[in-house]
Amino acid sequence: MKEMSWTTFLERKKQTDLVIIPTGACEVYGPHLPMGSDMLVATKIAELVAERVQAIIGPTLEVGDSSALDDFPGTITITPDSFKAYLKDVVDSLVKWGFKNFLFINGHAGNVAMVNHVSQTLRQQPELRCAQIDCWRFIKAQDQGIVESGEVAHGHAGEAGTSVLLYLYPELVDLGQAVDEVPKQKDSFPDVIKYARYGTKTDSGTIGYPSLASREKGEALVQRSVDRIAHFLNETWDVSYK
Repeated sequence: MKEMSWTTFLERKKQTDLVIIPTGACEVYGPHLPMGSDMLVATKIAELVAERVQAIIGPTLEVGDSSALDDFPGTITITPDSFKAYLKDVVDSLVKWGFKNFLFINGHAGNVAMVNHVSQTLRQQPELRCAQIDCWRFIKAQDQGIVESGEVAHGHAGEAGTSVLLYLYPELVDLGQAVDEVPKQKDSFPDVIKYARYGTKTDSGTIGYPSLASREKGEALVQRSVDRIAHFLNETWDVSYK
């Protein structure tokens, strides 16, 4: 939308009721990746999906709740109440202009619960449909035969994340600064949800082995993910795709 005139928007809106809203964060992402990685990946995946299904991309919420990572310099945090209020206002405006299907492509785990809350509120309007793609966990589900570093492959700024950035934004990746790092302490209770600060897990902001990353792995992860999202929209919301 941000690149359209209002007249172009009016014509495009006649072709679709589906809007994609990317959300992300500004936080530590290792010494080799940009702090906006979550937002950048969500935005690019939104663009790739929109091309496949002829959707419109709404405003990107670039910053989310990164309070668990704010012991690292540069981290910006939006409180949950502020984030939910802003997102709800954006959605309400889009509802006013006739959108009925909302796909949130969310690049930051800290935003998941907030997007869920807004979506549950929207569910009270039966004519509206919402779905959320939790990008990094969604990508993890598509990694068969691609990644090599086992349980830490999808760690923060590790093999998978670095591969995706090498594919989508190679100019923003500095592998010369990459650090391979495993968590400081082994998690003996991964089945328990915990709330430790991120600095207790890593000194570099990395968990995993970015040294194993490659553009080819990133391309495979992204393409599988985009295919899966397009297939979901077609099968579940009857959105045609190419």
